[in-house]
Amino acid sequence: MKPTATPRAPQFSSGPCAKRPGWGPAVLADAALGRSHRSKIGKSKLKEVIDRTRAVLGVPDDYRIGIVPGSDTGAVEMAMWTMLGARGVDLLAWESFGSGWVTDAVKQLKLGDVRVIEAGYGEIADLSSVDPKRDVVFTWNGTTSGVRVPNGDWIADDREGLTICDATSAVFAMDLPWDKLDVTTFSWQKVLGGEGAHGMLILSPRAVERLETYVPAWPLPKLFRMTKGGKLIEGIFKGETINTPSMLAVEDVLDALKWAEGVGGLKGLIARSEANLAAVEKWVARSDWAGFLAKDPAVRSCTSICVSISDPWFDGLSEADQRAATKQIDSLLEAEGVAYDINGYRDAPAGLRLWGGATVEASDMEALLPWLDWAYGEVKRSVSAAA
Repeated sequence: MKPTATPRAPQFSSGPCAKRPGWGPAVLADAALGRSHRSKIGKSKLKEVIDRTRAVLGVPDDYRIGIVPGSDTGAVEMAMWTMLGARGVDLLAWESFGSGWVTDAVKQLKLGDVRVIEAGYGEIADLSSVDPKRDVVFTWNGTTSGVRVPNGDWIADDREGLTICDATSAVFAMDLPWDKLDVTTFSWQKVLGGEGAHGMLILSPRAVERLETYVPAWPLPKLFRMTKGGKLIEGIFKGETINTPSMLAVEDVLDALKWAEGVGGLKGLIARSEANLAAVEKWVARSDWAGFLAKDPAVRSCTSICVSISDPWFDGLSEADQRAATKQIDSLLEAEGVAYDINGYRDAPAGLRLWGGATVEASDMEALLPWLDWAYGEVKRSVSAAA
């Protein structure tokens, strides 16, 4: 039967993601609108974002944190274009974004000494095969596959290469081992529920050393330049951004960081996200049609929760009809005002994707799940009747 209870907030999109509970436009009242980002108030707010980020995440004092253009993508590109090429690199890919970094390294930077270590959707690459003498580029959490790195034990303490980690859908929801990470990138619009266009770049002392001692063979656009005269441009990591940021977005992420502090900091955020995964796991355990794209619980994401469909009826459909069916489910739930933007990623196997980051209430996730059963039943009956 059609459920009667509905989620308080139907925003289950994997990006941009749900705003924090209780958010409203009034939280932006103190934004430094119409002011230069290089004014005293502008720089102070940008520096506050950096300081609160460091405090919530527990980033070591000797790591630099910078606000950079182009969202997480821009931050990853800055790291790849300025640091790769100094030694061989291992590229890990088990979903679309990791595959994108492979494309950049091989086809754009045209690096000569590259090893690509891949796995299919729902699985994870062989982490033990990474060579500590080489650089490595990887996503901590595969946003489009629902697969996350289980821990940092595979990263050598005495490594010679740098670790470049795209952590955009992991940070603030998973415990990252900072001593294992040399470059970490993310954006505001994932677990914090902030606005897009701005990226965060966190550098270890080893990453700074690479920047100051290595000059790439290719020209660097202005937006990627982090050194001048062989020295790090320290201002970037004190709130002096490379290009003009949105002070409205800055105010919004400050609100999100303050909220994060109020719900118990990193531990509280992780607990909220894990509670969403636990709700879906409990539902899947009793479902006769739903499963997980990531079958191994040890690598299953608590943010980008990818639901597969295991019903023999669905398996019997062509790929095109499977994708049409999941699109219909997505449309049905949107029309009911129950869930927005939960269709699986276009390059992933046909399925659904539920964002379970910390800004999503577990009670909302629990309220959504009966609606998935209803929508799947409606689509199955409709397609079967038309056949």
